[in-house]
Amino acid sequence: MEAAATASVFQSSIAAFRPSNSVGRSRLLMASGPKFMPLGHLGSKSHSSIKQHQFSNSAGRIIRRRSLVVRASSSSPDSAGSSAPIAPLQLESPIGQFLSQMMISHPHLVPTAVEQQLEQLQTDRDAEQKKEEASASDTDLVLYRRIAEVKANERKKALEEILYALVVQKFMDANVSLVPSIAPAASDPSGRVDAWPSQDDKLERLHSPEAYEMIQNHLSLILGNRLDDSTSLAQISKLRVGQVYAASVMYGYFLKRVDQRFQLEKTMKILPGSLGGEDSDIQKAVGEDKRPGAVDDSLQAAASHPEVSSWSGGMGPGPFGNMIKPSRLRTYVMSVDGETLQRYATIRSREAVSIIEKHTEALFGKPDIVITPQGTVDSSNDEHIKISFGGLKRLVLEAVTFGSFLWDVESYVDSRYHFVTN
Repeated sequence: MEAAATASVFQSSIAAFRPSNSVGRSRLLMASGPKFMPLGHLGSKSHSSIKQHQFSNSAGRIIRRRSLVVRASSSSPDSAGSSAPIAPLQLESPIGQFLSQMMISHPHLVPTAVEQQLEQLQTDRDAEQKKEEASASDTDLVLYRRIAEVKANERKKALEEILYALVVQKFMDANVSLVPSIAPAASDPSGRVDAWPSQDDKLERLHSPEAYEMIQNHLSLILGNRLDDSTSLAQISKLRVGQVYAASVMYGYFLKRVDQRFQLEKTMKILPGSLGGEDSDIQKAVGEDKRPGAVDDSLQAAASHPEVSSWSGGMGPGPFGNMIKPSRLRTYVMSVDGETLQRYATIRSREAVSIIEKHTEALFGKPDIVITPQGTVDSSNDEHIKISFGGLKRLVLEAVTFGSFLWDVESYVDSRYHFVTN
């Protein structure tokens, strides 16, 4: 059962890291997008910065894209005046830039700001629907529909950036820094790209024990016998690493979704079969599950893929099978029917899919690939990067956590501004 979900995730990785159609978009954004609510009651300092932002909008000026940047506290003499990006993706819409400012100056007020922006988006959407219903002539109807379409696209973009800002905020709340855009570190003569610190322990604590056991199995699939090798360097295609990152985001999304259901049934003590029993019972249940399409079959097939096995040590099916550890959540996943599992492995909204694509492209850059006349992908010109296996592990852990957070914020936002289709 988990096989279907895992296979689906890896088969979708190329699509999630495909070149974006928005590459040619202007890097300047006219400030005529969705309205946003002022937060005057949040304090005079916050109010003044918001008024300045509104003034630039009302004047019709062009607003340059601004990345999410947090400035180091002036209390640190070593880092005074320095700044570092807290997310690789730059936010373009007025609402996105507004939330960027809030995350810098008043991060504790971001939830309140998001609530008000969602209320305003709902108000705008309701107003557009009423205008269309009130239209009398056919000419007016066409015009209103065109205007409504443009504004709907603006709201969609604003909604995507609200979702992204909330994901970044959750990383900030956990005191975990996101990996910046991948580029060789100037201070490293070897040209390796993973100059970021290891935060594996912090990332582990963001998942339930049962979910982290599944993540360990996922890492075994990706890294193979290099899982405990944190220092050795590998020269790898950036496109390939980007595909693994996008697939891991989708895996984290699926894992959080199924773990949420598992934890609920565990709390209510309605878990099926031997899932409430001892570890020996679970090992027996996993050992007996040799039906076609079981999880090990899919994981072994994915591990044998040349894109993975070439830098996971050339691992064969035997050693890989021994690295997959039995767990309650894994057994629970295999007990779920295939249709439900496929639904759980599907990203629910277009906005979430777009976020995965844009975040991955911002992190790894636009891949240099060509579609041949035969329909195959030619990535011979793709850039190769030097990265340690410890750095790869950090990337995968971050990606799984990103997907988990994306599920959380998508559910939260949908409860206040419905956009997820059934």
